[in-house]
Amino acid sequence: MSDERDSQFYVDLEDLYGAANYNPLDVVLTRGKGIWLWDVEGNKYLDFLSGYSAVNQGHCHPRIQKVLSEQAKRLTLTSRAFRNDQWAMLTKEICSFTGYQMVLPMNSGAEAVETAIKAARMWGYQEKGIPENQAEIIVCENNFHGRTTTIISFSSEPHYRQDFGPFTPGFVIVPFGDLAALEAAITPNTTAFIVEPIQAEAGVLFPPPGFLKKAKALCEMNEVLFIADEIQTGLGRTGKMFSCEYEGLVPDIMVIGKSLGGGFYPISAVLSRREILGLFTAGSHGSTFSANPLGSAVAREAIRVLQEEGLVENAAELGEYFLKKLSSLKIRNIRTVRGRGLLLGVELTPEAGGARRYCEALAQEGLLCKETHENVIRFVPPLVIKKRDLDWAFKRIKKVFKELE
Repeated sequence: MSDERDSQFYVDLEDLYGAANYNPLDVVLTRGKGIWLWDVEGNKYLDFLSGYSAVNQGHCHPRIQKVLSEQAKRLTLTSRAFRNDQWAMLTKEICSFTGYQMVLPMNSGAEAVETAIKAARMWGYQEKGIPENQAEIIVCENNFHGRTTTIISFSSEPHYRQDFGPFTPGFVIVPFGDLAALEAAITPNTTAFIVEPIQAEAGVLFPPPGFLKKAKALCEMNEVLFIADEIQTGLGRTGKMFSCEYEGLVPDIMVIGKSLGGGFYPISAVLSRREILGLFTAGSHGSTFSANPLGSAVAREAIRVLQEEGLVENAAELGEYFLKKLSSLKIRNIRTVRGRGLLLGVELTPEAGGARRYCEALAQEGLLCKETHENVIRFVPPLVIKKRDLDWAFKRIKKVFKELE
């Protein structure tokens, strides 16, 4: 490799031509396998972000790769003007393992959330009898459900909204985990409540124990749909297939995505009962790429890998192990450690100087993670990780934290 094609060459190239809507670490990756990544200069890194939970099955999983390759040779796109065999099979398989009656496919997580919003509003007008254009949806403070104009309309993060108005009306924000505030916000025009079981982007924040189950009961009492955004927390990340299982509840609508595509292909889905998703009619919603045979084949295998290789159980066991190890760190710059399964966050004190410099130092040690909300570092490894790999990572975390203390 010539000197001009080192990491800085690609960083400069991207900075010149790419819109600066992200602030990535200056690591230029070119190859991945399992939990490992390599940059253009051959340096090896342990992935502790997993594409924000989109790579639960690990990078380039051979089973999913094989299915992708075989399907790519056969048929990749039909549009929704026609049917295809892979999507038909995925509908049955995804409903069978989730317990829902119907599924509506999309591509990205944000598209799926938008779809859930449309479904909830349609149900509110057609089934609950809310006056046209008066439906309200309750959301939580510090939520992160995507980046579309409608979704940022109900974000409480000023940076996500700045210079993007005017915003979509019809949303009411309540504090995350505050049951009394939720109850007070419900009106006859409330059609749904949407919530992340754990607020990952906000810093791995948990509601009080029992909140989700009580919120679901409150929604049932008031004829309000309970929508769970399991895009980051679902498909094994927290040690159960879906995080809502920890409180034994079944959402009226559940949104999934990210690792549904196994790290290979963007695919998301909205799951619900027939009385809700069955309200959609031909032409009322759609997407050219949704339900395409390539993405559907990948999703089918991605689900099988999670189930057959014990990745959900691995996340539960190793998540508990690693949480204890992180909690044992005696570092004064650590305010708190929290997590469930292999979704973990370390919150630093304001005196620590921000989480970014810790992530940069960890990258120098061969561990890739990312800061969120200034003072929190997320540790989110692929679910195929082993105990010895976590021990390897912990040594480097301990070293960096002591050096930067």
